[in-house]
Amino acid sequence: MKTIKDSVHDYIEVEGVALDLLDTAPLQRLRHISQLGTVTLVYPSANHTRFEHSLGVYHLASRALSHLGIEGQQAERVRAAALLHDVGHGPYSHNVEDLIHRHTGKYHDEVHDLLGGGAVARILSEHGLNPDRVADMVAGEGELGQLVSGELDVDRMDYLARDAHHTGVPYGTIDHGRLVRELRFVDGDLVLAAGNVQTAESLLLARALMTPTVYNHHVARIAKAMLRRGAERLLAETAVDPERLRRMDDKDLLVALRSNDATEGYGERLSYRDLFKRAVWAEMDAVPDDLLDADHDEIRRLEDDIATEADIDPGHVILDVPEKPELKETSSRVIVGGEVRRLEEQSTLVQALRAAQYDQWRLGVYAPRDAQDRVGDAAVRVLGLDVEETLVSDVRSGIHATLDEFQ
Repeated sequence: MKTIKDSVHDYIEVEGVALDLLDTAPLQRLRHISQLGTVTLVYPSANHTRFEHSLGVYHLASRALSHLGIEGQQAERVRAAALLHDVGHGPYSHNVEDLIHRHTGKYHDEVHDLLGGGAVARILSEHGLNPDRVADMVAGEGELGQLVSGELDVDRMDYLARDAHHTGVPYGTIDHGRLVRELRFVDGDLVLAAGNVQTAESLLLARALMTPTVYNHHVARIAKAMLRRGAERLLAETAVDPERLRRMDDKDLLVALRSNDATEGYGERLSYRDLFKRAVWAEMDAVPDDLLDADHDEIRRLEDDIATEADIDPGHVILDVPEKPELKETSSRVIVGGEVRRLEEQSTLVQALRAAQYDQWRLGVYAPRDAQDRVGDAAVRVLGLDVEETLVSDVRSGIHATLDEFQ
C-alpha cells in the first residue's frame, strides 16, 4: 500500500491493481495535462492536473465500493477504471477534444487502444482483469460503469470539489462524503437513497454555478478558441498528425505551436497571455437559428466573410458558437416515497437552472485588440445579429470593459 497526501481528500491509500498502475507511462503523462486547460489564465492557482484528479476519482470510487459492499474482482475493475478514466485526454484536457475527434473519431473516454497493450494491459492481466472490460467501464458501460461515468459518477464529485478548491471559487463545494454514502443500485440504476433530493440538487447547483464562473469564463473561452485554432493549423500545415497530437501533453503542444511558422503567433500569444478580445458577445435571442446549428465548415466560411468585410487577415477572426446548454445531472435518480424518480421530475430548481443557462449562453467573435471594433461591426452585419441583444466591441466603458481588463 502507498499513502498519498492530497489537497482535497487529505490521505489517499493506493493498493492492489491501482498501485501497480500508478507509475505506468499513460498514467504519469497525466501529471502534464492540466485539469482545467486555459482556465489557469483566469485563475492562476488552478494548476492542478489530471493525475491528481484521477487519484481523487480512485479514492471516491473505493469509498463508494465499500459503502455498496462490492468486493473482489468487480471492485478491482472499478478501481482500475477510475484511476485510468482520463488517460485518453489530449493536451489541455477538453480544449482540443472536438478537433481530435474530427480527425481520429475518438473522444477521451474511448480508450480501448490505450489500455489494450503495453504495461497497462500487462498489469491488468496480471490482476485477472480484462483490459477491454476496463475500457468499457471507463466509457460508463455496464451497471458498475455508472460509478465511473454517469449522472452520479465519482468523476463529477471529485472535479467539482477539486476545481473549487484550486480556483478559490466556492460554488463547486459539495458534500461528496454524503453523496458517496447515499449511493444505491436499484434495478441496475445508480441512485441516491431516500431523503436525498437536496443532496442531488447540490450537485446540480454546483455544476450550474461553476459553468459560467469557471468552465465558460469568457477569457478561458477566448484562449481555448485560440488554442484550438492553433492546433488545427498545426495539423493542416505541419508534419504533426492527429494521433501524435492526441498523445501530446500541454507542454508538447505549446512548444509545437511556438516552433512552427504557421502557428508561432498563437503559441506566443498563449504563452504570454496576449489574447484576442471580444468583438461580439451575443445572447442566444440575438443569434439566427441556423447559426446555432452551424457545423465546422460553415463557421470557417463565416469567419472568412467577417475577415473580408473587416479587411483583416482571416486568422485574426474567431467565431465561437457554443453548444446549446444542457444539465446532465437533471436525469440523476433519487428514491422518493419508495420509488425511483428522476431529479427533473422532483425538483423545482431544475427549470430555473435551465432558464439561467440559456440566459448565460453567449456567442463570441474574437479578434486582436486593434481590430476588435471593425471586426465587431462586420460580424453583426455578416451574421445577422440583433444589435440590441449584442455587446459590440465599441462599447468600451462600463462593467463589460472593466471585467475584460481585470481578467
